Amino acid sequence: MKRRHWSLHMLVALGAVALILMPALVMASLYVASLKHRGEELTIERLKMRGELSANLLARRMFGAWTEVSRLADIVDPVDVAEVRAKIKFISGLEPRYSWLGVADLRGTVVAAKDGTLEGENVARRLWFRRGVDASTVIDVREVDSLTHPTPTSAEPHHIVIAAPLRHAGSVTGVIGAEVDWNWFTESVVTQASHGIDLLLLSRDGVVLSGPPDLEGKPLSIGSAQAAGRAASVALTERWSDGKDYFTITVPTVGYTDLPSFGWTLLIRQNAGDALAPTRELVRSFWITFTGGVLVVLALLYLASRWLATPLRRLTVAAEAILQNPYSGVPHPESRFDEVARLRDVLVRLQSKLMGKVDEQPVSAEAAYKWSTDYVAPLAVFPGEAGANCALSSYSAGAPDLPCNSGFCLPVQMPVRCHSRRGRSQERRNSTGRSTGLVT
Repeated sequence: MKRRHWSLHMLVALGAVALILMPALVMASLYVASLKHRGEELTIERLKMRGELSANLLARRMFGAWTEVSRLADIVDPVDVAEVRAKIKFISGLEPRYSWLGVADLRGTVVAAKDGTLEGENVARRLWFRRGVDASTVIDVREVDSLTHPTPTSAEPHHIVIAAPLRHAGSVTGVIGAEVDWNWFTESVVTQASHGIDLLLLSRDGVVLSGPPDLEGKPLSIGSAQAAGRAASVALTERWSDGKDYFTITVPTVGYTDLPSFGWTLLIRQNAGDALAPTRELVRSFWITFTGGVLVVLALLYLASRWLATPLRRLTVAAEAILQNPYSGVPHPESRFDEVARLRDVLVRLQSKLMGKVDEQPVSAEAAYKWSTDYVAPLAVFPGEAGANCALSSYSAGAPDLPCNSGFCLPVQMPVRCHSRRGRSQERRNSTGRSTGLVT
């Protein structure tokens, strides 16, 4: 069975694919991997910046409340209870940040308070009062709830109390205390937690103070929470309890200037799928564009391979035809590139030699005419003597005698000898003076 070989145009196309498209595919894959990695880095940097800004905003909110209470301590005189009550009412109407605001004398008795809450009660044993006598302070009530909780019936889960000493004539005469409204304090956390980004405020022991409702009040055991306990800033990709992967950033310190630290940590997380959605869209667009470019390149390579292979295919067909019959026709003129043009000339010479080897075999006038008209143009048309035989002399030595009784037979470029029945010879020349043949 004859073995089938690959065609030239297929080899050229596949070779171009191997040499051009395969390296391009490898480079495109590396580019996409680098793009994804860069997308993750940008996401982490963005989340880290947002976490630091959110932590700073939380701390500044608390610092503003602390500063305001300290200034109130400078203008409130506990001696005039009516004036104290009026100022507390006025400030409470302006500032929604305080869920409780009151003044206690040195004995710990509350003499004036917002909405009259706790008035007349003794808070001397409360931690905020004992610390407030000495200096301005901020206390996380949740850590010492049994001692300092000013509103036991409150449904709010967390309380922060600010206290500062009251002075009159240079002496401490009482303590002003304010409980910061937790919702007001965490409002910035809720505001920042948008577009799939969650902010979680963790206590010193890793309990979620503020964050997604399904996590509030629960301890976290993930790696980022453990790193927060070590006061380390980390960026991790973790799987949380809901089974989803999140980019998680730890901001280990929530503080501003000399604001006392509560040991809080802020975590900021974003679903990995949502965070990388723009990158995936960019990668998808890149692959679509790349695929379109590859298809165009493949089409051009296929056309180029066909363009290169067509002359060789025609010469192959002509050579096979000449092998069967030297008079089958002249190969198609080829000029696309030098090698194939030279190959065609060689094939024509081989055809001439094959025709010389079969000169003893009779040749029909139709075949001879086809040869003379297909081989070279233009033809030198001249009347031939009836019965004369024409032979291609110089260009195709040894060619058989061709009959001239058709009235014409000679190309301008080829000298021909015509042999008549009487044996006379004559050389014909064309209009340019070149010898076209001998007639005898």
